[in-house]
Amino acid sequence: MQKQYYKLISIGVIILAIVAAVFVQPSFFNKGIDFVNQKLSWGVPHIQGKEFMLGLDLQGGVELLYEADLSDLDPEAHSQAMNGLRDVIERRINTLGVREPEVEAVISGDTYRLKVRIPGITDPQEAIKEIGRTPYLEFQELKKDYEEIQERNQEVEVTGEGEIEALFQPTELTGRYLKGAGIAFDQTTNQPYITLEFNEQGAIIFEEITGRNIEKPIAIFIDGEVLSAPNVSQRITGGTAQITGEFTTEEAKFLARNLNAGALPVPIGEPISMVTVGPTLGMISLQKSLKAGFFGFLAVIIFLIIIYRLPGLLASIALLIYGVLLLALFKLGSFTLTLSGIGGFILSLGMAVDANILIFSRMREEIRSGKDLASSVDEGFKRAWPSIRDGNLTTLIVGLILFGVGTSFVQGFAITLCLGILISMFSAVFISRSFLVVLAQTRLSKINKLWL
Repeated sequence: MQKQYYKLISIGVIILAIVAAVFVQPSFFNKGIDFVNQKLSWGVPHIQGKEFMLGLDLQGGVELLYEADLSDLDPEAHSQAMNGLRDVIERRINTLGVREPEVEAVISGDTYRLKVRIPGITDPQEAIKEIGRTPYLEFQELKKDYEEIQERNQEVEVTGEGEIEALFQPTELTGRYLKGAGIAFDQTTNQPYITLEFNEQGAIIFEEITGRNIEKPIAIFIDGEVLSAPNVSQRITGGTAQITGEFTTEEAKFLARNLNAGALPVPIGEPISMVTVGPTLGMISLQKSLKAGFFGFLAVIIFLIIIYRLPGLLASIALLIYGVLLLALFKLGSFTLTLSGIGGFILSLGMAVDANILIFSRMREEIRSGKDLASSVDEGFKRAWPSIRDGNLTTLIVGLILFGVGTSFVQGFAITLCLGILISMFSAVFISRSFLVVLAQTRLSKINKLWL
């Protein structure tokens, strides 16, 4: 029963590896399809391929230059605001850490600009769309002389239409303090509205603003347009607010989603410069890295076969399957590959080799103690598993920490490393074990020289 179970696993793994190989390198299989079609006059269609996404260091991309409007901020807060703007734009592009853009704050005299480089894109308009519409959220209070302004503009009302913006002035509360946004529905009208929650510092500022504007309106602006101007009845604590307006449900969801993606701490307009940039390292560096990786992998395979014989050969096959599966996952998830990411891939490969060596060493000890091969395989895996688990788990924890606190390039290395570790554990624990258990039930199990 156990042999049948592991035999099915082995067959399933081989089929999965073939499918992954076709996905990774479809051109090779398309040549075979062309040959079959030519010889047999069949009409088998080609397999559609998908290119690997390469980073700025290997492929280049597009560079956008934005100018930030810091006119309403204290000069001492300019640097902090630009850092916040950089983080928001990077977070918006680099969802899950798979794009690895370069976002840099640039100071030119009294002008503050943001340079954004996105890999793999050559059309500037596509890059602008990639960044998306990141809203600028701000809360404004009435000007001290708003009564005089109203007297000069009798047609303007706080709750009506007209030049309402003329009555308000900016406060220190903007989207830089936003913790999260969501949508809710009015229980009476079923009209959707947006809920806002500020961080600890934003909650304090919001409490101060509402405290000094009791019985007065506070206007909520998105990208310079007022959405609502509710009257404040009392000081509001807890750091929560609402944006009401004539929203449809889809509009409310869209605005809440964009606010969650990162409301800008300062406003930016259209990019003032759009250029295509070339790779910083180029394809030569990629080719050299792949060449070094190939010879290194070949050396590992030779070492495993010489030292561990048949188990080493099975481990080499498992490592090849591991590599194909990981590359397929990179393509499927559209992960951007940089040299740092390739480094994470190679490091995870080393962890997979280490797991196999632990298993084989334990298994040999059991064989030398007089146990049969099938029992030695089971016992070897049981004894090696705690070491494999702890070693990979600690590395995985470090990778998650790097992903959580690192910049985009570090995040790319971390996510490649983490994915590689997970698949390498699958390779060592399932693929290698399945192959060994199946062979342990064959005549090859009687030839000691193949196992010792």
